Amino acid sequence: MSTTGKVIRCRAAILWKPGVPFSIEEVEVAPPKAKEVRIKIVATGLCGSEIKMLENKTSYLHYPVILGHEAAGIVESVGEGVSTVKTGDKVITLFLPQCGECASCLNPVDYLCTERKQSKSGLMSGGTSRFTCKGKPVYHFANTSTFSEYTVIKEISVAKIDAAAPLEKVCLVSCGFSTGYGAAINTAKVTPGSTCAVFGLGGVGLSVIMGCKAAGAARIIGVDINKDKFEKAKKLGATECINPQDLKKPIQEVLFDLTGAGVEFCFEVIGNPETVEAALASCHESHGVCVIVGLLTDVQLNISGSLFLSGRSLKGTVFGGWKSRESTSKLVSDYMAKKINLDPLITHTLNLDKINEAVELMKTGKCIRCILLP
Repeated sequence: MSTTGKVIRCRAAILWKPGVPFSIEEVEVAPPKAKEVRIKIVATGLCGSEIKMLENKTSYLHYPVILGHEAAGIVESVGEGVSTVKTGDKVITLFLPQCGECASCLNPVDYLCTERKQSKSGLMSGGTSRFTCKGKPVYHFANTSTFSEYTVIKEISVAKIDAAAPLEKVCLVSCGFSTGYGAAINTAKVTPGSTCAVFGLGGVGLSVIMGCKAAGAARIIGVDINKDKFEKAKKLGATECINPQDLKKPIQEVLFDLTGAGVEFCFEVIGNPETVEAALASCHESHGVCVIVGLLTDVQLNISGSLFLSGRSLKGTVFGGWKSRESTSKLVSDYMAKKINLDPLITHTLNLDKINEAVELMKTGKCIRCILLP
């Protein structure tokens, strides 16, 4: 029986307030309004960004909220005026929209669609939510809210993909892989024969390594305090790995000693202000590029001005610099053509009702990426 135009009752993981575990609840998901799409979530990844938001109170969230932003699913129904996807299409959800009309979207080198700012309100068009639980509205998150069996998303935050794509794999293109891989390819523009360092070897950090390798870097140094991640990092392209806790000198001094002049491209994939300074200080004095990939919210950077008395540069990146809708389908096609391999990034698969177990796996460093199946 068709559910089009009807309220759907399903399960979702709700965060009722800061500092508490997720709660699996029955929610009501309203039909999509104009230019919106309702999606059956097939697979969603647990990203480090959610872990940081669980550990630290942030002004970015409104409560109660359904988190989740890295997912793939199937279009259940569409609202009035939707023209780029239809019921039954396989899609990737996008926390970074691409409206195709704003100044950023029309600029060939810009990718930060101005519509992304809408996500900070936690509400959809008209200032309302499409989720209800126990008679109360529940806030949306990052244009997506994928920790639910069904979600409603704007059309501009959905990308149609190859119908043959395995959604439990390509959901990583929704955030983690694209962010890391693109940070190397698009943001840093890693050059052939260069030396790179990657601080943080989680799913995004490993994707950075894959991007550096694809760009032709000659030396890729992985940096992490968890030695268990070194083997996989080397399989994906790292030429060597370092644990800062084993060193007698600061990591930036060690990297200078190893390279003779500092690395040409450095990536901070942790979201730690102190690590950002160390990563920048590890860069080559005349032309080193440091890219902040890790999530930094509600924090201030304290960086010595002396690091800029040189040719170093510090950059940020969102979604790896990709124009989201047009690039996502191409990355999925590259996976299908075996040009990129997402499989090694996935270490665990659990059902949505085990989300709190997945959080603990991530916190203990035993998990690279956990895929949650509703």
